[in-house]
Amino acid sequence: MSDESTTPAATPATTEATAEVIGSRTGMFGVHGSGDTSGYGGLVRTVTMPAPTPRPYGGYFDEVVDTLTAALGDAPGGDAAAHGVEKVVVDRDELTLYVRREHLLDVARALRDEPDLRFEMCVSVSGVHYLHDAGRELHSVVHLLSITHNRRVRLEVTCPDADPHIPSLVELYPTADWHERETWDFFGIIYDGHPALTRIEMPDDWPGHPQRKDYPLGGIPVEYKGASIPPPDTRRSYS
Repeated sequence: MSDESTTPAATPATTEATAEVIGSRTGMFGVHGSGDTSGYGGLVRTVTMPAPTPRPYGGYFDEVVDTLTAALGDAPGGDAAAHGVEKVVVDRDELTLYVRREHLLDVARALRDEPDLRFEMCVSVSGVHYLHDAGRELHSVVHLLSITHNRRVRLEVTCPDADPHIPSLVELYPTADWHERETWDFFGIIYDGHPALTRIEMPDDWPGHPQRKDYPLGGIPVEYKGASIPPPDTRRSYS
């Protein structure tokens, strides 16, 4: 195992000036009305999507992108977008490939099987809900690890609220099974081809997906030593 591949060289991070602004959040939690009990009601933050990173990416990142592009049928150093990679982002010394959902299985298979890539382990699958990212509100984030080459890569795939379908990776990475179930449970992303896409933490009859940004913040009152604590969205605001 080569030491030179374990730590990428310093790379230019994407900046907010070149990033795509998709909305803004107010307060600590981005809620409205009486839901924000943090006292940070005056806080305003922009929500951005990172811009593509120009070459050279640094470290082993260029080699990974070139090898993947070649494995997908393009020439080394060519445009991986022709085979489903929308953009390459290097931020905080981490490599992220934004992949079109219809090409996810082809990209993941190449990353797994190509000898010079060998990302043989799927470490995690998780979800993010960007409420104002029109047409791509739901993001599925996949972390892959190459034990052979001691390298990591992140895949990010998007789908709209109106069509929340993304191909399942279980046929390529069986360890994605429970991760995809949890992401479906909390975000409502439907992983097509999953062998048993059922809830894994919430009850089977639970309404909705509780980690989505449009999910009500409230809940049921909590009893504590005889006192009843109301749900967050019924408390007073401290802003």
